[in-house]
Amino acid sequence: MIAEKRLSSTHENQRLLSLDFMRGFIMVLLALESTGLYEHLDEATQDMFLNGLVQQFFHHPWNGLRFWDLIQPGFMFMAGTAMAYSLTRQQQYGVAWWTSFKKILRRCAWLFFFGVLDYAVRPKGLSFELWDVLTQLSFTLLVAFLLFRLPVMQQVIACVLLLMLTEVLYRFTNVPGFDQPFTDQHNFGNYMDLVLMNKINNGGWVAINCLPTAVHTIAGSLVGKLLMSDKKNKIQLMLLWVAALLIAGYALDLIYITPIIKRIATTSFTLVSLGWCLTCLSFCYWWIDVRDHKKHLLLFLVLGMNSLFIYLFFEIVGARWFNGYVAAVTNGLMLKAGIPVLVSGIITSLCIFALEWRLCYFLFRRKIFLKV
Repeated sequence: MIAEKRLSSTHENQRLLSLDFMRGFIMVLLALESTGLYEHLDEATQDMFLNGLVQQFFHHPWNGLRFWDLIQPGFMFMAGTAMAYSLTRQQQYGVAWWTSFKKILRRCAWLFFFGVLDYAVRPKGLSFELWDVLTQLSFTLLVAFLLFRLPVMQQVIACVLLLMLTEVLYRFTNVPGFDQPFTDQHNFGNYMDLVLMNKINNGGWVAINCLPTAVHTIAGSLVGKLLMSDKKNKIQLMLLWVAALLIAGYALDLIYITPIIKRIATTSFTLVSLGWCLTCLSFCYWWIDVRDHKKHLLLFLVLGMNSLFIYLFFEIVGARWFNGYVAAVTNGLMLKAGIPVLVSGIITSLCIFALEWRLCYFLFRRKIFLKV
């Protein structure tokens, strides 16, 4: 499962560097969040103009959209794009569909296992939860794989059907007590959590988000195919889709048909978030792969090329031991130096991130990457 790769220059040249950068950018943001940095910044900027900017690094409480709400969709979207590159290479090397299917099944099984493991150990004992991004990804990747060889229009229709299914489930199932489509704790997603896990998430997250967010992964695979094609107007095509997705998504919210709610991945949220993800990839692809601006990317590539490892590290090891150990050392030293508690908290968060990045750099230099 841990693969040590001696990447040839040919293989490296086939990589979509903008995709590695985007993945790394997201992992940097997630790693910083795991250190508690954003909470420290929120406290430091209370009653200040800058606090509005800091709030963008927290999920919107319900109906609305913040920058942080785009992180998980971006993760799903890029997984689809990376899968497209992988499957295309497998096809070029003559790998049979059944062999690829077994490989993706194994990968999805590991992602599901790690996603459940992330939330399994609680102070009061073991817990079974399906809200982790890896658990969701295990489903969306499998769906995207099964549709991968279909024509583009058929995949687009499949995305529309997934969103329509989500709308029908929320609006027309009418389960007593869970018949309010867009009300926290009283919607169909909450009901399904009771069925699947016998619990409801206090924050409003639901496990069946994997249905609409499969659209992110399917769209990512379609974009991957486009970027590997010989078409000359790739960026223009992506920007046309950006316009269509953003207009449709925001219109659904503005005319009160379907509100933008990230926590239950409504249709409007799925469309808008996909539009912004495609905007980011379009810009990064143009800037990095087309314009060939490839300097100063190391900070992000180190984490982007080992994203699964660093995610599991800061979610499991960091949250349960590493962060506290580092904080005990740094806070203790800064306390003796008379540094204010809030400042020392920010410095501690940056120290934790620096150590985690250095660990990934050690693996990066040795071409050691965690793969499933």
